[in-house]
Amino acid sequence: MDHFGLLSIIPPIMAILLAFITRQVLPALFISIWIGATIICDGNFILGFAKTIQDYIAGSIASPWNAGIITFDIALGGMIGIIAKSGGAKAIADWLSKKASTAKSGQFATWAMGLIIFFDDYSNTLLVGNTMRPLTDKLKISREKLSYICDSTAAPVASMSLISTWIAYELGLLRDCFSAIDVNMNAYSAFIQSIPYRFYSITALFFVLAVCLSGRDYGPMLKAEVRARKTGKLVADGSTPLASRELTDMKIKENIPLRWYNALIPVFTVVVMVIVGLYINGYSSIMNGEDQELIKAISAHPYSFLSVRDIIGNSNAAVAMMWAAFTGTIVAMLLVISQKILTFSEAMEAWVDGAKSLVMALMVLVAAWGIGKMCKDLGTAHFLVSILQGNVSAKIIPLVVFILGCIIAFSTGTSWGTTAILMPIAVPLAYQLSGGEVGSLLFATIGAVFTGAVFGDNCSPISDTTIMSSMACASDHIDHVKTQMPYAITVAIIATIVGYVPAAFGVNPIISILVAIILAFTVVRVFGKKVDDVVKNE
Repeated sequence: MDHFGLLSIIPPIMAILLAFITRQVLPALFISIWIGATIICDGNFILGFAKTIQDYIAGSIASPWNAGIITFDIALGGMIGIIAKSGGAKAIADWLSKKASTAKSGQFATWAMGLIIFFDDYSNTLLVGNTMRPLTDKLKISREKLSYICDSTAAPVASMSLISTWIAYELGLLRDCFSAIDVNMNAYSAFIQSIPYRFYSITALFFVLAVCLSGRDYGPMLKAEVRARKTGKLVADGSTPLASRELTDMKIKENIPLRWYNALIPVFTVVVMVIVGLYINGYSSIMNGEDQELIKAISAHPYSFLSVRDIIGNSNAAVAMMWAAFTGTIVAMLLVISQKILTFSEAMEAWVDGAKSLVMALMVLVAAWGIGKMCKDLGTAHFLVSILQGNVSAKIIPLVVFILGCIIAFSTGTSWGTTAILMPIAVPLAYQLSGGEVGSLLFATIGAVFTGAVFGDNCSPISDTTIMSSMACASDHIDHVKTQMPYAITVAIIATIVGYVPAAFGVNPIISILVAIILAFTVVRVFGKKVDDVVKNE
């Protein structure tokens, strides 16, 4: 549905503007959904209001995937509450502080942990943010910086990982595209060959590393870091962290031993159980015949073995994460009760406090899903694509697709929705304009679609992963967006200049990546100021 034309971009623009102006994300999202629903209802704002509640708010909660994510968040929040109340979070922060005793090493440790949890962006954001927050708080690293590191490692890593919750979706899109243009191309092979063209995602990871290792920042992030380092204020005055004080300021029970493994074991349990859950769920899905092509392949070769990639690629990540979060909760409870650190009642109270702390964040998340669904009904992405479709030459297709992907993902807040819209258009277009050649131009276009979507996922105020980063790191959401956006835009410019422009002329992508990494470190060095130096001179 794209007949709403120019009207289709009004709601997402309103959401972004209202969020920045009012600094209140939830009302901004709700009003924008109402506006969009009113447009869909031919200007009837009463019907628009009813549609907002029924279809876009309640409808988003009713989605099995979204309901799974909500359940995972609540259970994980409860588990973190038990860990915090029992002193496990403080103990692990004290233990990590011996290894990472400076702001630089603390930021590097957070970046490294973001790379380790590669299999899912949601799990990455929530686990890294909640686990590292006590350490970064102790080292006076601003919540904005913690949110940035978590957000800018999660989606870039998960979207390129050979085994992740993204890969089935990405391979499915590619398989459908190749079928549409009648090209006998292995989707996984195309996925692999597109990775060197994920210029934004790759550069973003190294840009974060450059910021962490140099101790330099610029723009709003520099201001936030100086504030935290100088005054100890981890969030700005007047800001509202997206996790309540029930969790961030939870008091540890007095006269109890602080044991780091009471935090590490439950978190490790969640990580392991997510992987195990993905495997079990994916295997069951294949055996139940949900992937007909794979079943046919097994039937043709009965002695062949299912690969881990195939199994995890066919899994339901939301289900696996729910299993993991509740298992982690049970383990956390058994640990603290068996050691007599907390009674059962105290553990339950801590779990409830941890779960309650995420209510506001979950409301924002539901509203973000709602506006994404509404934008789909309005045809926002289709309208943006139609502006440029048919008006580009073969040489600039990767560049145009990347920029368009950034705009759509930023406007709609959904990376998967962006790829679903762009990929079926971009692949046939690149294939036709390149004279039917399956080569670098096609792979560069595929990479541009995926990584352009990640840009929007990184810095759109209505993106679910951006919201979850603020939630996990207990940062003010708008402050997170404002401080991260200059860095994300810088990386997008680097990816454009040394990545997609040269790629159009056949330059080896490895050369572009090396230049992009050097440029990322150079930009941080030239434009960034050492936080400690600024603090000393003020």
